[in-house]
Amino acid sequence: MPADSIGCVVGADDPDTEQGGVNPGTERDRVDPGTGRDGDGPGTGRDGDGPGTGRDGDGPGTGRDGDGPGAGRDGDAIVATAWRLAEAEGWAAVTARRLAERADVDLGELYQRFADRDAVVAAVAVRGFADLAAALTAARTAVDRPPEMWPAVMTAYLDFAYANPEIYDAMFAYTPDLTLGAEQVPETVAATSDELRAALAPMAAGRDPDTLTELGWSLLHGLVMLTRGGRLRPEAQEQREHLLTTHLFPPP
Repeated sequence: MPADSIGCVVGADDPDTEQGGVNPGTERDRVDPGTGRDGDGPGTGRDGDGPGTGRDGDGPGTGRDGDGPGAGRDGDAIVATAWRLAEAEGWAAVTARRLAERADVDLGELYQRFADRDAVVAAVAVRGFADLAAALTAARTAVDRPPEMWPAVMTAYLDFAYANPEIYDAMFAYTPDLTLGAEQVPETVAATSDELRAALAPMAAGRDPDTLTELGWSLLHGLVMLTRGGRLRPEAQEQREHLLTTHLFPPP
């Protein structure tokens, strides 16, 4: 592959170059880095564990089956490296050369695994959905009563989103093909929706559980994005979450 094509595969090696439609100077990056609930720094979420931590602070998990884009030892290393680099420095820092160096693979191997930058972002997003679905499953199965499922799952969802802001953006902003409306829905995306549905179904009370799931997901996503963008009153965050937990979807 010609040397001058490197920048268009995973991203230009100049971190100041606009990549994949994400300009480092856009509003998203100008927002106060206190993206978590308590404003303790970039992507800290509730517990301040730092970027890309998920629940256990170890970065991206392996997903449910490890069969996503770029699967295999080197592919997994590239995806994990892209995840950590994006959370630490933003997606503008995810370039071909830096990925290859940090994942300890040569550029040829990187190109063999991923056709372009969008493929890397999509692989990270699929892995993100796998980790999110696993977190929701753990939260839902940790409670004993059906009415407790939605509060537990809602909390797990918000924790993941605030702890992994760049990955969350990859999942929902940069990968429009990863949608429930697509002809072939990735298993991890469907699993996330299934977990939200399982948590809300006990409160359907005659309402369509699928519509209730879409509404619940929409409310969670809107809360995440508006909170991260600094559009909502920080002092009312706890009250908003309490209302979403107990009053918008009351148990039957």
